[in-house]
Amino acid sequence: MSTDEVEDLGLRNFQKTIEQIYFDKDSNRGVEGSFMWLVEEVGELARSLNSSEANCPEERAEFADVLAWLASIASLRGVDLATCVHEKYGTGCPRCQSQPCICQHREDNPASS
Repeated sequence: MSTDEVEDLGLRNFQKTIEQIYFDKDSNRGVEGSFMWLVEEVGELARSLNSSEANCPEERAEFADVLAWLASIASLRGVDLATCVHEKYGTGCPRCQSQPCICQHREDNPASS
């Protein structure tokens, strides 16, 4: 299926969908337990990025899992992801406000961001 054929849920709708599916279970697990699941999924994504071909089904599934756990934790904390993403990135780069970013800080040292 091509990306043109897939319905875009939008960030807010995606977060609401994840809430409908998992909020009760994730509430019982708590933020700390859910965060540990997010960390595990980030590790699985890292393994996939290091071993899979780009954009393969396994890699796409890991990206989806990371996004789902992030959305779940945001919901547990009462954070609307669409709002916080807009607040930080709605005008472009948070530092230089350019699109694309023209900052020099990301070119040499990934730990400096």
